[in-house]
Amino acid sequence: MERGLVFIVSGPAGTGKGTVVNRLREMMPELGVSVSATTRAPRPGEVDGENYHFISREQFEKLICSGGVLEYTEYCGNLYGTLRCEADRILDAGRDIILEIEVEGAINLKSLMKHDVVAIMLMAPDPIELERRLRARGTETDEVIQRRLHRASEEIALSEHYDYAVVNNTDRIDEAASEIAAIIKAEHRRISRMRPIIDRYTSVTVKY
Repeated sequence: MERGLVFIVSGPAGTGKGTVVNRLREMMPELGVSVSATTRAPRPGEVDGENYHFISREQFEKLICSGGVLEYTEYCGNLYGTLRCEADRILDAGRDIILEIEVEGAINLKSLMKHDVVAIMLMAPDPIELERRLRARGTETDEVIQRRLHRASEEIALSEHYDYAVVNNTDRIDEAASEIAAIIKAEHRRISRMRPIIDRYTSVTVKY
């Protein structure tokens, strides 16, 4: 069985990654989703094991030392990462994975897995809309919001490490999710990934 591919959806806070990924999962239910681990506290409405695996910093650091974390990053004082056991379980079953992770973690994972990872940066249409979305959450102070906006500028500058960029326009979630779905389908039709079928032809001697 052919091992699945890893598709990363990441970008600055406030770009709507979770909402777009959830819509994508509805469009493509065959996709696997590896739930990330984090040391931050749950936000209202978040469920452990569904939105994130919420664990202590001590637990997280032990997993790092034992090789149980495939990639991780620290963001605003909290650790975020992908559990190796969850990713391998899905990929070995021949299913693609959608990872919703931070930008630094995305770049590290792409460097580690190379051709098996496709990185997609999700962006808000402009900085003004990004700030509006962050303030609409009503969960963070002005200081934190300004820090996130500064971080967003730094993260967008790292887009050269990505394969694709998708703009999540306001109230057009389906459009962003459909663009990512098209990227997933196209990646499986790359010549390098179609090689097993192509080789069936090149390995056969045709007699006339």
